[in-house]
Order: sequence, then structure tokens, then C-alpha cells
Amino acid sequence: MTLDEALAECPAIAIIRGVTPAEAVATVNALFRAGIRGVEVPLNSPDPFASIEALVETFKGRMAVGAGTVLTTEKAEKVHAVGGTLVVSPNTNPSVIRRSIALGLDPIPGFATATDAFAAIEAGARHLKLFPASTYGAGHVKQLKAVLPPAVVVWAVGGVAATDFYAWWSAGVRAFGVGSELYKPGQPADVTYDKAIRIVEAARKLPR
Repeated sequence: MTLDEALAECPAIAIIRGVTPAEAVATVNALFRAGIRGVEVPLNSPDPFASIEALVETFKGRMAVGAGTVLTTEKAEKVHAVGGTLVVSPNTNPSVIRRSIALGLDPIPGFATATDAFAAIEAGARHLKLFPASTYGAGHVKQLKAVLPPAVVVWAVGGVAATDFYAWWSAGVRAFGVGSELYKPGQPADVTYDKAIRIVEAARKLPR
């Protein structure tokens, strides 16, 4: 499943920071049953590439899977090696963006300012992650959208709750990364499912 296909089904992507390889498949199965179609395993999780590889094998064609907190080109290459397609970063690093695109991956760099955003776009990114979103607010996106190319998809990530989705959407955000509201390390799969249902319900209420 491509990133665009995943977002078309549900504009919320799960961030499962701290998940272990032993927990990854059960956790993501709960997310999938709830309706989420994209997941990132941050690279500061235990043995993240083992988790990504297991998820790619289990959910191939059904979910977009990749890594978060990707800071170097070498890490992007490892994401590709285990079959992941998403390269999510907290910052704008043109080298990571360009290398990801060369490998056929989807880079989602973090940005805060117009300078960050246009540096990422010049490097080839078409998805931009406002991070941490809660620090800047929906008004920040609304102003930036006036100058960003219309085809660029702006994400809100970091401190974003389901109750905030509508305000962000109204400002021009078209995707969300949801972490601690959805998953915490060691969380049982049934709890993850219940939380994911609430996220998906909020996302499905957004105007399309």
C-alpha cells in the first residue's frame, strides 16, 4: 500500500515508539482492525529494523510501513533494506530526503519554518511534518499554506489529539502522526485497538 493510499483510507498514521519486535505484529494488527493504514516505528525503539521487517512481511499490500526519527542517509538505506517505505524525520535534512527518493521511499521530513519547508521541497519532499505541532498551533499552518505549493501535504505531529483534528484540518493539514495518545510501550493490543477506534472515528468525521 502506498502512502497516498493509506492516507486516503485514514489520514492518521500511528507512531509506535518503544514497541519491541515481539509486540509489533499484534500491536499493528490492532491498529489495522481499527482502520489505520500507516505505521512508523521510531528508530529509538528496541531493535526497530526487526520490527519493521516483521510488519512489512505481515502487512504487505495492506499497510504503509516505515521508520521514524530517521536522521541519516545510512538509516534511510536500512529502512529500504528491510522493506519499509516511509522515512519520517523530526528535522529537514536534504541529504536524507534525496537519498530516500532515490531509493523509491517516501520522505516525511520535519519542519517548523518557511525556510525549513522550502528546503525540504527543493530536495524533493512532497509531505512535510510540522513538528512539534502543538508548539506552533493550527494558525502557523494556516499562514504557511498561503505560500506553500498546493500539492504539498502538511502533517501535524507532536502533541496532536483526536479532539484537535478538526481545527488542524480547517487550517490546511491533511495528515496526522499520532503517538502517545495511541500507543505507549508495553500497552496490550486490546487497549491499542480501543484507542485506535477513537482516532479513526475522529478522522472519518473530517470533511473530504
